[in-house]
Amino acid sequence: MKIAAYVPDLMDRSKVSAAAPGATFVARAADLETADADLVVIDLTRPGALDVIPRLSARTIGFCRHTMRDVIAAAEEAGCDRVLVRSEFFADVGAALGP
Repeated sequence: MKIAAYVPDLMDRSKVSAAAPGATFVARAADLETADADLVVIDLTRPGALDVIPRLSARTIGFCRHTMRDVIAAAEEAGCDRVLVRSEFFADVGAALGP
């Protein structure tokens, strides 16, 4: 499975990389539109993250802090396939990226 990710934080990126060694990381959310991916991982707290979701054809997983209820709701409304709170996502990144 090809994974593209918009995860700018280096610590978070290293955790995603460990679970998905072949993942491609992009510098801007808009770059996900042209990424060749079956799955897109998005840090929903970053600029442009919510805006790009409706334009993606790949399956999407987004994450943000549990206190960001408005962002969670907006991501779901935008069509994000799976929205997880950070703690849940990073507790087992490999499982979160699975089918």
